Amino acid sequence: MTAGHLREQNGIYQIVLSWQDDCGKRKTKSVSTGLPIKGNKRRAEALLSEARESFDPMKKSEDAPKPRPRAEELQLTEFFVNWLELMKNSVELSTYSGYELTIRRRLLPYFEPKHLTLRELSPMDIQEYYQYSLNVEGVSANTVIHRHANIRKALQYAAQMGLIEFNPADRVQRPKKAAFVGGVYNEAELDELFRAVRGDAIELAVILGAFYGLRRSEIVGLRWEAVDFERKTFTICHTATEVVVDGKTVVVDKDRPKTKSSCRTLPMVAPFETLLLRMKAEQEENRRVCGSAYCTDYLDYVYVDALGSRITPNRISDRFPAVLKKNGLRKIRFHDLRHSCATLLYANGVSLKEIQEWLGHSNISTTSNIYTHLDFNSKVSSANAILRVFPTEAGAENDGGMQN
Repeated sequence: MTAGHLREQNGIYQIVLSWQDDCGKRKTKSVSTGLPIKGNKRRAEALLSEARESFDPMKKSEDAPKPRPRAEELQLTEFFVNWLELMKNSVELSTYSGYELTIRRRLLPYFEPKHLTLRELSPMDIQEYYQYSLNVEGVSANTVIHRHANIRKALQYAAQMGLIEFNPADRVQRPKKAAFVGGVYNEAELDELFRAVRGDAIELAVILGAFYGLRRSEIVGLRWEAVDFERKTFTICHTATEVVVDGKTVVVDKDRPKTKSSCRTLPMVAPFETLLLRMKAEQEENRRVCGSAYCTDYLDYVYVDALGSRITPNRISDRFPAVLKKNGLRKIRFHDLRHSCATLLYANGVSLKEIQEWLGHSNISTTSNIYTHLDFNSKVSSANAILRVFPTEAGAENDGGMQN
């Protein structure tokens, strides 16, 4: 029997076989089992034993038997859990959080009662799950597309490891992506909003979201070291996001924004500078008054509460609708302030390229497809511009166009 042992590599069990050739020279061969380390030791040992018995060093390498995991015995839900464990140390925490949410809260509850093995999973099974998500859970098409991406990635790994012959998710009809529909505030509504939040804890977030188009993660991640009062600029180079991992909500700090282009330096307008100076003075006073009760973990962060604790993205999302309701303002999402910013810039003649740089988009198509919602008055103006050169019938007069 050929000698061999198991080796751990990148979270996967590897089979290492060793023998001596005709010249007495030692040879080794490594084969991946495709099995994540956690919970699969016995199965990997069985594959090792099988490989040691069946491997013939006299055969050409292409003819040598390759141990295959017994995928017919591997439950689909067990595979999903194993793959999730593998991803924990392979992707960023925020990405892993999305995988965990999809698998543990959505896929496992649906597929566990079906008792499917990995190899039994068919495209129709996945298609039926998507219909269940749309018609029973009532989620959007975009949510199903997001789940599809997670499922496809996991099954692609299974196919690469030889656990399945093909990826069934590749043969599924995804729902059509829904057209983006976002609420957008016009100039008058933004003016009302600015007045409503003056002095409120959410004032900074609203100004940064509506005037500068910042994302929540960029707002709560803003640090004093990124603010230059002398040059009257501030730089977006740090983010803070909230994710749920193993059932616990944690804040993930990154010394880089969403994309390379998201790192940008913006001018500090006078009202914003006044607000920042006021907040800095308040933080220093709160620290003096509170003494040892003041949290010193976030001294470099701009957006903290009276006790020095950092304002989190979810606190912004929770507070924003309450402010709108209290002041009788039209309901929109906080992220829609970013859309409103871009739309007003566009309506006032700012080019798409400049808006892209202002918002920190990596691709100008994102700017074009999502943020260029012209209000109705802009459309009327465009119609009138065309009407002025539109040919009229003989004897007819152009009466001046549409009314707005």
